[in-house]
Amino acid sequence: MTFRGLRGGTFLAVFGVASVALVVAAALILSSLRTQLLRAIERNLVAETRMAAALLSEHETDGSVPALDAEAERVGAMTAARITFVAPDGRVVGDSAEDLAGLAKLDNHGERPEIQTARRVGLGIERRHSATLGIDLLYVAVAVKHPFVSFVRLALPLSEVDEQVNAVRRGLLVALGVALAFALALAWFSSLLLARRVDAIAAVARRYASGDFSHPSHDYGGDELGTVSRVLDDTARQLGGRITELAQDRARMETMLAGMLEGVVVVNERGLVHLVNNAAMRLLRIGEHAIGQHFLEVVHQPDLGRLIGSALEGHTPDGLEFSPPRDMNRTVVARVAPIGSSGSSGAVLVLHDITDLRQADRIRRDFVANVSHELRTPLTAIQGYVEALQDEDAPEADEARSFLAIIARHARRMERLVHDLLRLARLEAGQEPVERASASVATIFNEVVTGLEPAIAAKRQRIVTRVEPSAATLLTDAAKLHDAIRNLVENAVAYAPTDTTIELAAASDSGGTPETHKTVVTVADEGPGIPEVDLVRIFERFYRVDKARSRESGGTGLGLSIVKHLVEVLGGDVRAANRQDGGAIFTITLP
Repeated sequence: MTFRGLRGGTFLAVFGVASVALVVAAALILSSLRTQLLRAIERNLVAETRMAAALLSEHETDGSVPALDAEAERVGAMTAARITFVAPDGRVVGDSAEDLAGLAKLDNHGERPEIQTARRVGLGIERRHSATLGIDLLYVAVAVKHPFVSFVRLALPLSEVDEQVNAVRRGLLVALGVALAFALALAWFSSLLLARRVDAIAAVARRYASGDFSHPSHDYGGDELGTVSRVLDDTARQLGGRITELAQDRARMETMLAGMLEGVVVVNERGLVHLVNNAAMRLLRIGEHAIGQHFLEVVHQPDLGRLIGSALEGHTPDGLEFSPPRDMNRTVVARVAPIGSSGSSGAVLVLHDITDLRQADRIRRDFVANVSHELRTPLTAIQGYVEALQDEDAPEADEARSFLAIIARHARRMERLVHDLLRLARLEAGQEPVERASASVATIFNEVVTGLEPAIAAKRQRIVTRVEPSAATLLTDAAKLHDAIRNLVENAVAYAPTDTTIELAAASDSGGTPETHKTVVTVADEGPGIPEVDLVRIFERFYRVDKARSRESGGTGLGLSIVKHLVEVLGGDVRAANRQDGGAIFTITLP
């Protein structure tokens, strides 16, 4: 039998009460016996001390220490205690337990408690440990009328009291052991009877807890415990049926909510969050701890809080479009509706993430606007110069050649734009196959620099290349990597000031295993850098940080977008950042 549960508790309670009662009774008996024995011994010792004082007063001595010590031994022989004679100044002048040599070594007894008490009231009684003998003693001192002795003190060891008390204690312990055995048997029998009934009730309860609400016949007994058990049994079976229905409904609801892309937050009539699905946690940046909190502590959006408050009052407010906290690039539409006609049962908040729709719409509008603008500008110029050439007053030959050169330049710009658009479309559609082969990074760097040499020389810029030996060779599509690096270098040449340095570097990042080995290619310039607000959009089509300078340089606005798609086709990624000492740095990471 373990000491856990009702049976163990009942056993411990019955046995504990009986044990405590017996132990307390035994302790009281022993304490009372010791007290009575000490009182009797005190009375006898006081009588013997007074007798010793009377004997000393009647017997005349010459007052010398040897004579007084001999008298102490004579009187001490008549008693079972140690007798000590103390002079008025506290010196010990006689002791039945010490010879003359030992007598001279004794301390002055004038400050002993029993002597001090006898000096005041004539009788002093004290119990304490003797440092000289190393045992507990009972001291009794009386004042005496003697020319050389002022106090007579008797000391009796308390060992006799301890022996008597120990004898009684042994008898009590035997009786206590027998009584405890009977108490143990009684407690075990009582707990066994109660435990059998409780185990039967617990077995039914465990069956209910496991979901089995069948009703087999069971006799709980006719007493109060049986009545309570039958009532609880009926109640448990009724609740079990309702719980099963609720659990099924809740499981279906949680499955639907977990699979929804829309965020759902349910708030009860007191404004406390009752339910939050995974999508809502992600959009509102909250965790499961939000359940049970007030919605104002969870929804850190004032307008959204006002919508929920309005729904709790029974209204159906219009939808709200907002950006979640700490995620301003995301757009969410919120709609709140009250639960119940009066709104007293709470409200439900539904969140729709329309970030992709807004971004796609923005990209579409920007794309249409940019393509229209990029095509309209050269077409307008071409049309104007063609009309000038077709005019009746035809320009002279030199001026006509100048017009034709402008027309040719704008035609080439349109050709580059159409070429970039077509290539970007092919990359997005996956129509450009990757032909991997061993390629030298240094060779690719040299080819890029050679191809852009006129533009680099025109701005008196310097190109510095660094290639680590571990990154000297790549297994990749050299043509696509060349195009990506060329676009980045061309962009750096266009934006970096004159007399600056552009750095091309390749390094290896092992990552610990061959499977995670990567090669990092960087293109860094000393230009104005990229504003933080533009870093997230720098790789979008037609997106320009400085639109005026981009058009002056003849760029199409598609170069960085093509770089991004080229690197992704090669299985890598590209990032843009600003250098600490000024300028921009583009990092290509390839497997």
